[in-house]
Amino acid sequence: MIFTHRFLQPFGRAFYLSCILAWLFAPAACMPFTPPETEEFTTSATGEGLFVVNQGNFMYANASLSYYNPQTKDIENEIFVRANGINLGDVAQSMVLYKETAYVVVNNSGVVFAIDPKTFTLKGMLTGLVSPRNIHFVNEDKAYITDLYAESIAVADPITLQITGIIPTPGHASTEAITAWEHLVFVSCWSYDNTLLVINTKTDRIVDSLKVGSHPNQLLTDAAGHIWCATQEGIYRIDPQDKKALLKIPASPNAFNTYIALNGTQDSLYYIANDLYVMHIEDVYPPSLPLIHGESRLFYGLAVDPTSSHIYLADALNYVEPGHILRYNPQGELLDDFITGINPSAFCFK
Repeated sequence: MIFTHRFLQPFGRAFYLSCILAWLFAPAACMPFTPPETEEFTTSATGEGLFVVNQGNFMYANASLSYYNPQTKDIENEIFVRANGINLGDVAQSMVLYKETAYVVVNNSGVVFAIDPKTFTLKGMLTGLVSPRNIHFVNEDKAYITDLYAESIAVADPITLQITGIIPTPGHASTEAITAWEHLVFVSCWSYDNTLLVINTKTDRIVDSLKVGSHPNQLLTDAAGHIWCATQEGIYRIDPQDKKALLKIPASPNAFNTYIALNGTQDSLYYIANDLYVMHIEDVYPPSLPLIHGESRLFYGLAVDPTSSHIYLADALNYVEPGHILRYNPQGELLDDFITGINPSAFCFK
């Protein structure tokens, strides 16, 4: 089995190092593929659509981007390498669309690519990062970039694509997701941690923190201003003003990862705990029945279209062959499915 970056981390740094050494002795471990020609995508990305971020395999440099048109049901895979003639890199982690530019964070390559969301062509890149995970835009002049190993959050200028400062996170060697509430942002400390940091975006300094379950990952802010946090132990609904958990939804005993998403009006929470569940953000009890049964699928990502409320579930299959995306309507009925790259894990709507 080829391990992905998400699965390597929980086993510790010794295991992580041994995997690196193993891949270094694999003859094709990091051989980038450069096609002889590039393609022009002039009509593929017009209108609304969905980018799928495919992690690839750790140390194989086979991360990729896919683009799906829900109106035509057309899927274009490997769009980054086809449009630019260079490989996306090693472990694509996340993607955000901001001010007509799409930013793709490639974790193990230590880079953030800025691309045109219509043509998929490269506008520039931000380097000098250790192991970036997610990018959050404070405003058009400032963005925060979390990092798996830096023990700090990078402050960057999204226009010049330069690092302009850092926010030290002493005692917290891994920062992950970011969500905003008023002039504050909440940041999850993922690897072997159980903390959310609170940062004042006016001063770029940590002003508070709170404890949640182990390995906090995704963070979302709903329509009522609650912060939702997915952890290994379950999902927390947090009052951002009092910094206290108002509700905890325990994780399913057999669930490896918990994924969360909000609908377009941000008043319904979707989450995966083996199956897919949905609840109103003000509910005090979790739903007893799932909306969609997971069956034997290995769900690796979740997203809800902010316009149609269609649900997208990523199935990593065996982590080696191209992954599978399933699209459902809000009632949980399967609409269609399509094949993407290896280990599809994140989504970005256009």
